[in-house]
Amino acid sequence: MQVVWFKRDLRIQDNAALAMAAQNGDLLPLYILEPVLWNQADMNRRQYQFLTDCLAELDQVLQKIGQRLIIKVGDAVDVLQQLDSINSITALWSHQETWNGWTYSRDQRVKAWIKKSNILWHQPVQNGVIRHLKERNGWASHWHALMNKPLLLATDKINKIEHDSDFLPSAKMLGLKDDNYTACQQGGRSEALSLLNSFLYQRGEGYTKEMSSPVTAFDSCSRLSSHLAFGTLSMREVFHAVEQRRQELKNGPPASKRKWLSAIRSYSGRLRWHCHFIQKLEDETCLEFENLHSAYNNLREQVFNAEHFEAWKTGLTGYPMVDACMRALISTGWINFRMRAMLASFASYHLWLHWRQPALHLARLFVDYEPRIHYAQIQMQSGTTGINSIRINNPIKQGIDHDPEGIFIRQWLPELRNMSTKHIHKPWECPSKMNGYPMPIIDEKTARKSASDKIYSICKNTAHQPETGQIVIKHASRKSTMNKNNGPKKPKKTPAKAKPIQGELPF
Repeated sequence: MQVVWFKRDLRIQDNAALAMAAQNGDLLPLYILEPVLWNQADMNRRQYQFLTDCLAELDQVLQKIGQRLIIKVGDAVDVLQQLDSINSITALWSHQETWNGWTYSRDQRVKAWIKKSNILWHQPVQNGVIRHLKERNGWASHWHALMNKPLLLATDKINKIEHDSDFLPSAKMLGLKDDNYTACQQGGRSEALSLLNSFLYQRGEGYTKEMSSPVTAFDSCSRLSSHLAFGTLSMREVFHAVEQRRQELKNGPPASKRKWLSAIRSYSGRLRWHCHFIQKLEDETCLEFENLHSAYNNLREQVFNAEHFEAWKTGLTGYPMVDACMRALISTGWINFRMRAMLASFASYHLWLHWRQPALHLARLFVDYEPRIHYAQIQMQSGTTGINSIRINNPIKQGIDHDPEGIFIRQWLPELRNMSTKHIHKPWECPSKMNGYPMPIIDEKTARKSASDKIYSICKNTAHQPETGQIVIKHASRKSTMNKNNGPKKPKKTPAKAKPIQGELPF
């Protein structure tokens, strides 16, 4: 018997592990619910709720082609060992996985058991990430080559294998507490396809300009990030759909074409950025726990203001744009990239908090939590990579730029609904209408200057340049490797000293 182990690839379409296994005989589709994983500090109820939606729909789809999804609850090695004792596993199939540190350790244990048991473990690639990569030259060409390959057709028939399936435990049974998540995102492939279609043909026209403001981003962004994180859609499926839409626009009538083409171009670039950041964690697993550049060790480790952290977590810092974004995130499980960057920047710079605890808190709030991207982004916004631009976001200016009328702020901060537009970004200037909203916990200008002085004192130290050069070679992005005929250019050698990179993701 072959076992197809579903992980973060909860679909049968464009699923290399399933398609390849189906060519080699009978197979058992398996999902292992690991309670210990869901007890990790970065996991939460909202993610589990999304997962259960995805598993329910996957089970329905598999049953239509002959075999239900077998769910087992427990440790992966124990589950596989039990299956092997009953049915004698000849091969295990699963996509290569780059996820959090716990799953990496689990896969190492599975690898050891597989080797001991003389079972073949096939792990096809699904998103263009390369294992054991030494440098980034040519990476983008490799990614484009994989994305341009034809989609794998869904398996249409699986011979039924009788096997018991466990009931999924409730969130409460796993110890996952309710956390004021009210505007729940629906999981499952059908919802993913609906979002993809509405984004490419209805909602996405203003994406280029509207993705930055939380006033417009909730509707103008694709909202596919959770589905990409759980694999109800493959990255290649999204890439193909985007390219098809691009061709339709080029061949279609001129009305609104320019705006739509701009949106498609912006979004397409962020698809590659998505995998670019996953590659970072694949190459540097310590990103989840340690500063990428050692020069920033001990920068914030010795101090941590718990009161400031609590105010930031609960949306009570006294800075309206920060607090509105945090409260929106608590309720919806999503916020757009630019506001994610502001939340991380404010915690790391203005409040001078080490990035690890804020990172875990945000991870628990994001339904689309993707550790492969999350920790590289957090470190980038905290100034600890050594290769990225230092951007200390002024939360007042962010509010004025992206919510000038205070629409978003009033939506999420009921205390300030009667505040005038003149004072909505600085409510402390009109204390009589603050209605219990707190005064700022820090002075923005003073805190920003203090953080800037500390971080730039390290940046200017030339003694750290050799390490910076090595990080650039291993992790920095390269310019587009596609020429005007959509063919790969010959990659150029990247110098050790390169211009800092700043990237955004397709949220």
